[in-house]
Parts: sequence; structure tokens; C-alpha cells
Amino acid sequence: MKIEEINQMGKELKDLLKLKNPPVAIGLVPGTHEIPEGINKIEEKMRHCQMVDKARKEASEFYALVDDQQCKGGAAVMGLQEMTPKLANGDVYYNLNRYKTINSARRTMQQVPTLEAGSIKAVLYGPLDKVSFIPDVVLVIDTPKKAMQLSQALLHRFGGRVNASFAGIQSMCADGVVQPYKDGHISASLGCGGSRKYANVAEDEMIIGIPVERLHDMIEAAHEMFG
Repeated sequence: MKIEEINQMGKELKDLLKLKNPPVAIGLVPGTHEIPEGINKIEEKMRHCQMVDKARKEASEFYALVDDQQCKGGAAVMGLQEMTPKLANGDVYYNLNRYKTINSARRTMQQVPTLEAGSIKAVLYGPLDKVSFIPDVVLVIDTPKKAMQLSQALLHRFGGRVNASFAGIQSMCADGVVQPYKDGHISASLGCGGSRKYANVAEDEMIIGIPVERLHDMIEAAHEMFG
């Protein structure tokens, strides 16, 4: 897959589904790989979800290291660092009154999609129609209707069902990026308090994560269905 193809698919996806903002390309740079040349490091410390919002609203491309990630929970699930014990065992969300018992908080955290600590050295961000790197995951943040259309396009060729797994926490990092990165399937998330507060995910928007390998067939189907 070439950069020109990636950019063209980004343009087509936005035009075909009449998306409000361009899909966001996310690249996870393994610890054994180099950060692509020509991409600038982000200049300010932000949460991962804020970086996604910056890429989709400002059409800017950049990369972030672990020290640039303000939300250490997001950094941990994406493999940039170890998860703190208080987050891993559920204390953080239990103390925020998200769960009735520490056990319900613990069980939830044990099922959050997570990459091995230290396996990723940097995260790349940019609008899909303009990026200079090959992404691993594409994020679409739009209405449930657009998510429905994406799901229909995904199933157009082989059929089946789209299975969603989310818990209302760590939606933009664990649900949107890590889940499709790990299993190669589309993910759907209703968002979380952090993404809606810090990343301006609106009340009528949800998050779809698409493995880049699924993008071509999805767009080909979208042309047939919605073009």
C-alpha cells in the first residue's frame, strides 16, 4: 500500500460518507522501528484523544512520545509505558465512583485492550487524506448513521456481523486504536467521559476504529453502495 493510495482512500471515504471531518490516521511505531523522517514532534503535552481531535480538526500531522502523552492511562494501553497499579487494579475508576465495587472496576480493567508495555515508542497522527505515513488504524468520529454505513460497507463482500466491545472508558485509545490493531477487526465505541470532555466528541458522535488492511475493501464497497 502506497502513501498516494492512503491519501486517496482518505478523500474518498470522507466524500462518499459526507463525513464532518477527515478520518484520522494512527500509526504505532514499535520499539524496534524508527520514527519516519519528515514528521514533527508535537509541541505541547496533550491527551491521546486531544491529539486525535487536533489531527481531525486542524488537519495537522505529528508524532508523540510517551512524555508528550498527558493521559498516562492512554499511554499505557497503547504500549508506551507500564500501567500504574492503581489504574490496573481498578482503584482509579472505583475512586471516581464509576463502579460500585473495586471488583467490578478490576474486572473491567482486566478486559481493557492493552499492548505490552514498552512495545511502542511513538504514536503518529494525521488526517488520512494528507498523511505522509502508512497508518495501522483509521479513526472515524461521526454520527451513528455514518457508523452504520461503515459497518454495512465492511460486511458487503463477505457478510457476517460487527461485534462491538466497550465499557465507556478509554474509548479513543483502547477501543479505537488498540482493539483493531490487535485483532484486525473494526471496532465501535460510544466514547467516554475523557474523549467527550477533552477531545470534543459530541453527543451525537461515536468512534469507529478501522484496521488499515480493511480500508480498501470497505471503500470499494462504499462506492457500490453509496457512490
